[in-house]
This record gives sequence, structure tokens and C-alpha cells, in this order.
Amino acid sequence: MSAESPRISRLEPYLKRTEPAPTLLKMLVGVQLAGIREDSGLSQDQAAREIGFSPAKLSRIEAGKGRRPPTERDVQALLNLYRTGEHETSILLQLLRRAGEPGWWQRYDKRLMPEWFDRLVGLQEAAAAIRTFEIQYVPGLLQTAAYARAVVERGLPTAPSSEVERRVEMRMRRRELLHRADTPQLWAVIDESVLLRVLGSRDVMREQLEYLMDMAERPHVTLQIVPLDVTNASAPAIPITYLRFGGLDLPDIVYLEHIRSANFLEDRDETEEYRLALDRLGDEALTPRESLALLKKTAADRYAAS
Repeated sequence: MSAESPRISRLEPYLKRTEPAPTLLKMLVGVQLAGIREDSGLSQDQAAREIGFSPAKLSRIEAGKGRRPPTERDVQALLNLYRTGEHETSILLQLLRRAGEPGWWQRYDKRLMPEWFDRLVGLQEAAAAIRTFEIQYVPGLLQTAAYARAVVERGLPTAPSSEVERRVEMRMRRRELLHRADTPQLWAVIDESVLLRVLGSRDVMREQLEYLMDMAERPHVTLQIVPLDVTNASAPAIPITYLRFGGLDLPDIVYLEHIRSANFLEDRDETEEYRLALDRLGDEALTPRESLALLKKTAADRYAAS
């Protein structure tokens, strides 16, 4: 390439992050590599063939997928092929090295953190905005420890207590991102049945609803409830998490969880469908003020301390 890409100057602040952000940095490196390739006039297949990669391997690198970042050798080979400038190459390789620094969640046993869940937590840590819809449970980022324990015990009834506690510990650590200085905006839409379904005990539910009330009054959290009497609500049958990132050409990502796996959607046409579905849900749900009033009423009427 004959000139440095103006995108590179926007990447330099990410080198100064104090906390590791491997998922974000892998995505940033991948997006930049794809952009540089396109600027070089090469298709993905052409570049893969020139460098001796399979098209699938180059696709994974550009998408920032996989538990580990690509090797420096592979990225350097691509940058050589694209005749990338020295400064641009230096910044991308520094980002790549930082992408190899493990996030806090990657220190957990892989049995507790399969690759698809590793990616979700990393994406949430990197997101500028998180939108979520839950039809069965309180969203994980808004759960109390006692409620999370009840959820884990319900889902894994034969798990030893040590594993249950590790999972609860991990969920509480995930929750900390809502208390950071650079916290993402969280917009959660919850079906009213979630408030009525007793998990653990009524005391657990009262504490959980009180925590939701507290979080709902924070400026970076928007909480809405779809009441039971909205019979024609356009609620999907599965929970949805929609992740948006702060510029730099990163795509929006939709996360759909299954029992032992998950799907990540990045195609713009697909993610747009889910964005519109969440918009409709927000229109049909109670307003944040009405939702807070319903939380207070449910806590008082259903879970009042005896």
C-alpha cells in the first residue's frame, strides 16, 4: 500500500487499555486486515491462495474468531502480501500481541467456559451497548448471587457444590462490567413471568427484585417489562442478546443461546431483523418508569417479608 490507512490512528488508543480485551482486539485486527486486503484489490480467495492459506482460515482471521488470536507469523505474512506500511504494521502487530493477553474469564476451567461462552463474555466486555430480552430468567448481568445459584442448581441438578459456586462466582465477576467507569449501556427487556417464577425462595426473589430496582435507576441501565396482559406481544420464543461496538467498522452481533451451544449472527440483514424485533418489544413493553413501578408492586405484593 502506498499510504497509511487513516483507520490506524483510531486503533492506537486501544494499545493503552489497562484491562486485557482479547475478543475486541482480535476483532479489530481482523477487520483491519480485511480492509487492507480490500484496499489492495484482492479478494479473500485470492489472498488465501497467494499466502498458502485455506479460504476458511483467512475468513476466521478476518472475523476475529477462535479462542486464540492468529499467530504473528501469519499476520506478518498477510501484511507483507498487502505491502502494508511500517507504522501500520507496527500498530497491528502490537494489537495482536495484546490480543494474546488472557481476559479474566479465560482463567476459568474450559469446562465452565466453552469456546462459544468464552466469546460471549469477551464480546460483552468489549461492547459499547448491550440489548437483551429474557423470557425465563433475569438476565445474567442483572442477577444476584443467590438468584444465580438457584438458576445454576436448576439447570445442573447433579453438579457438585464446588462447581455451582464457581459458576456463581463467574457470573458475579461478569456483572462487574456494569460498575466500570467505561460501562456499556444496557437495555434489558424482561417478560413479567420472570418476576413471578420463584427460584430459590421468596426471600431470594425479593432480594433479586430489589437489585433490579436499584439497577433500573442507574443512568446506563434501561429496564422494561412486557406485562402478561399484552397478549399479542411480538416476543421471540428464545432469549436474545444484541451487541453493538463503538465504531471502527465492527459489525453488530446477535447471540442466541441453546442448551449446550450458541449461534452468533453477524450478517447485517440477519442482525437487523433482531434489532427490529427488540425495537417492537420495547414499544410493547411498559416504559422504564412503569416497569419500575411494577417491580415495586410485585416485590411488595408477592415477596414482602413476613
